[in-house]
Amino acid sequence: MAIRLGDEAPNFTAPTTEGEISFHEWKKDSWAVFFSHPKDFTPVCTTELGFTAKLKEEFAKRNAKAIALSVDSVEDHKAWSGDIEETQGCAVNFPIIADTDRSVASLYDMIHPNADNTLTVRSVFIIDPVNKVRLTLTYPASTGRNFNEILRVIDSLQLTDGHKVATPVNWNQGEDVIVSPGLSDDQATELFPTGFTTVKPYLRTTKQPS
Repeated sequence: MAIRLGDEAPNFTAPTTEGEISFHEWKKDSWAVFFSHPKDFTPVCTTELGFTAKLKEEFAKRNAKAIALSVDSVEDHKAWSGDIEETQGCAVNFPIIADTDRSVASLYDMIHPNADNTLTVRSVFIIDPVNKVRLTLTYPASTGRNFNEILRVIDSLQLTDGHKVATPVNWNQGEDVIVSPGLSDDQATELFPTGFTTVKPYLRTTKQPS
């Protein structure tokens, strides 16, 4: 069954390049970016994991951790990690799950038989500190993901969790945001002392809350 937004992310125990983990215990009170890649020793995946490793400090600023998965073995993951460091200029610094029996991939519906009946597609799950699924994305094997977009989504989720705002199209950190439609003008005035602009009664913008 497909995992939907708001569902609790299923827990699992699995071997990884950093030893056996229990997923919920590993992530604890942090956000997690859990993503699958089709296969080790492949070109697109090599670039993705290398770029993710370079984002370690960016994830840390957001109280987030990255974790990857494919159906290859721990031994393959570790051997491939040398190629990633050599070609992408950064060593892998997050766990890669070995899902040789496809149990975790099945749990998270990462194998799409009409695309490939044995390998995982490029799934992404953003999971919050209380283990709720907040975003799901699925890319085809031929298309590398935009991890800057994944950081942008985490920024938006964390901002909108803490304030009665939404983020508009193409929003980036520091830009104006949308006042929640559920707020009256009086409530918005109280909550946003810098003021707001009414474009339409249902579309009001304000400076990003700090």
